[in-house]
Amino acid sequence: MLSNIMKEHSQRMNQRRDELEYKRKVAINATNEFTSLMMDHLNVGVAQAYLNQKKLDSEAKQLAAHSQQLLRQSEQWANLLDGFHKILKEIGDVDNWARTIEADMKTVSSALEYAYNVDKQECIQQTSRESPSTL
Repeated sequence: MLSNIMKEHSQRMNQRRDELEYKRKVAINATNEFTSLMMDHLNVGVAQAYLNQKKLDSEAKQLAAHSQQLLRQSEQWANLLDGFHKILKEIGDVDNWARTIEADMKTVSSALEYAYNVDKQECIQQTSRESPSTL
């Protein structure tokens, strides 16, 4: 009888050990699955953040390149405008020079006309003085 009780006790203990071992394995599997799911969930967020960061870095590089290109183009435009301004100034100087030359030429022309008319008058007067004495 004692041996039967001992056998039953041993069987129950073995059965209990088996149940505990099974529950331990189930718990370990559940923990592993939970950990895997949590890591996957976290990795998705981290992966998305990483992709976003890569996109931001790429766009920042593009923005810097476009900014440099815009700066160079702006400098070229400024140089072109400076050159255009200088040319306009030179055209204004040439225009002023041409007006001055024109005014000087008009003065010279007037002086020559005046001198010609005075000389012509003197010739006419001289011829008119000489003509009556010969008659």
